[in-house]
Amino acid sequence: MIISKKKGVKFNQDNYDSLFYNIEYNLREMGFGDVSVNKKMKDLNKVLYDILLKIEKKENQEFQIDDKLLIKYFPKFTVEKGAVYEDFKSYFLKFYNFCFELPLNNMVRDAIKFNN
Repeated sequence: MIISKKKGVKFNQDNYDSLFYNIEYNLREMGFGDVSVNKKMKDLNKVLYDILLKIEKKENQEFQIDDKLLIKYFPKFTVEKGAVYEDFKSYFLKFYNFCFELPLNNMVRDAIKFNN
């Protein structure tokens, strides 16, 4: 979604729906019931938008992971900010850069094809 916005392309609602449909399907496959799935989907939606709102790249700056955001969702890092923490941040930075280089059609089409 972020990469679509940066490239000036509107993220298709069908792709958004497909993303959450696949998550819901996988939760049901794992054996969660209707009430649990609905609660988890609501929580995941909140987390997604929290991340999207806080992960924005500032103009004329390189993309960086917000330490507060990482600590919020991975509380283990409040205690340990060692090599594992740096590896974790590095992985997400590399993933962001990798995704930014991919054509948008390939990212979404191949992800949908993979899940079918």
